[in-house]
Amino acid sequence: MAKPGRLGVGIIGAGKVGAVLGAALRGAEHAVIGVSAVSDSSRERAETLLPGVPILEVRDIVERAELVLLAVPDDALGPLVEGLGRLGAWQPGQLVAHTSGRFGVGILHPVRAAGAVPLALHPAMTFTGMSLDLTRLLDCTFGVTADAAMLPIAQALVVEMGAEPVAIAEADRVLYHAALAHGSNHLVTLVAQASQLLSEVGVEAPERMLGPLLRATLENALASGEAALTGPVARGDTGTVAAHAEALREYDGGSGGDILEAYLAMARATARRAGSRGLLKPEQREGISEALDGPAHDGQPSPEGP
Repeated sequence: MAKPGRLGVGIIGAGKVGAVLGAALRGAEHAVIGVSAVSDSSRERAETLLPGVPILEVRDIVERAELVLLAVPDDALGPLVEGLGRLGAWQPGQLVAHTSGRFGVGILHPVRAAGAVPLALHPAMTFTGMSLDLTRLLDCTFGVTADAAMLPIAQALVVEMGAEPVAIAEADRVLYHAALAHGSNHLVTLVAQASQLLSEVGVEAPERMLGPLLRATLENALASGEAALTGPVARGDTGTVAAHAEALREYDGGSGGDILEAYLAMARATARRAGSRGLLKPEQREGISEALDGPAHDGQPSPEGP
């Protein structure tokens, strides 16, 4: 016998996020009545994570579902919602949730105009589109946005998926999403750049060298914030910083490649934050700035850690 309050859920977009959240809602005993999937990969993903769920046209899903989950790219969300609004597809009382980090519920104005309930449910997690993602939800938070009266509904849906809801104000959604993208996406770039340099100097398994260091650094940063900061910039070790910058200029052939550009930008940002928090004296911060500008100064690396 179904639990009270179980919903008929329709998933529009069987990408990595949509298929996983659909499976999580199904695990909470909601009935997934249909999923839209266009590409071969999305069809395969739907068959793997949502076995037995029919693949339907978008209009049919909206017509049949009590909860419509819109798991489509950010740029596609507005046109999709407006197009369905022009067709008169949205129904009074229907729950319509999107998974975009950038948007709140404002973009769902055609939904609201039809008497349906707009919700924004964004998982602060990166997904592979495989079943292992369901366990990641158990240690995941969602940025949720909804009208005050409807916020408990959004929060309850997230809790049912095994995650933790965190309310984000409509006006703060872009900044919220920028924070997540800056931390997650740029981390991948950083690791790729560091791995490239290590490979260039003959390290056969850069991931083996970087893994323990980066995991420890991340854990320390999450636990202690900027008090965990170490390294030559935070120590005011201008000679080492200058040597780094010069080596990267030589590596990039003076062309200003992406690794040099990223190192200089992050070193300057680190020095600025360290200075504003009293970790660097003004003269040390100025020395770091000069070291980054070049030419390189002679200096020996500090015997402390990386």
